Amino acid sequence: MNKNYKLGLYEKAMPSVLSWSEKFQEAKAAGFDYVEISIDESADKLARLEYSEGQILKIVEAGRSLGICLGSICLSGHRKYPLGGENPRSMEIMENAIRFAKIAGIPVIQLAGYDVYYTESTKETVDKFATNLKKATMIAASEGILLGFETMETPFMDTVEKSMKFVNMVDSPYLNVYPDLGNLTNASLIYKKSVEEDLMSGKGKIIATHIKETVVGKYREIPFNTGHVNFKSVIDKAWELGSRRFVTELWYTGSEKWREDIAFASSFARSFLDKEDN
Repeated sequence: MNKNYKLGLYEKAMPSVLSWSEKFQEAKAAGFDYVEISIDESADKLARLEYSEGQILKIVEAGRSLGICLGSICLSGHRKYPLGGENPRSMEIMENAIRFAKIAGIPVIQLAGYDVYYTESTKETVDKFATNLKKATMIAASEGILLGFETMETPFMDTVEKSMKFVNMVDSPYLNVYPDLGNLTNASLIYKKSVEEDLMSGKGKIIATHIKETVVGKYREIPFNTGHVNFKSVIDKAWELGSRRFVTELWYTGSEKWREDIAFASSFARSFLDKEDN
């Protein structure tokens, strides 16, 4: 029976040495509907944005032949080349990511919520971020691609409420929020505001959701069901607010049990989502 939601797997949950065909095979075998491709700050991932149309379509066809697809882009390459910085490569990355999404038929790009990452945030970097964000949104709008802010681990944009300040400023249906439930759980302890209440501030603008485990002060590589995220409650709220695209975010760290890990991530997430989908 078809489900009324889609569940994606973060690409980095699998060994990087796998071919795209192998990644799609593994994701499908583990029970996922799509793969979220990573465009991080590493040279090899950023090089993907220079692929020809033929190279991109070859990846797409590898998935299509198996009945699975690329469903979103996690664009974290802006950590090194931030939209609030002076390097013009930041906008080149943005434009090329939108081009990649258009060719591949990817509907959603998740943006990193940083004005700058490796340097200090200032009024100038925030202003530059806002200016480039408006430009990026208009480019995405022209191609029909949705952008969504990830809620991060740094104070600049670690809540949906903070994301919405920029979403409301730009005021476009093509700029939204793509929250990370693990990061929001840690932020809730800092600001003494529940994740559910914070998610409500993004009502009508949440286009997808990262399902990730965290513990106090740690934001990655925490196995599911070993941390402090109240998945039942926060997934229920995300669902109530209309989110129907979810991605389990976890990382391959060299374990020989990585296939078991991604299969567990799929079944764990669906144990909550299937109860919503009734």
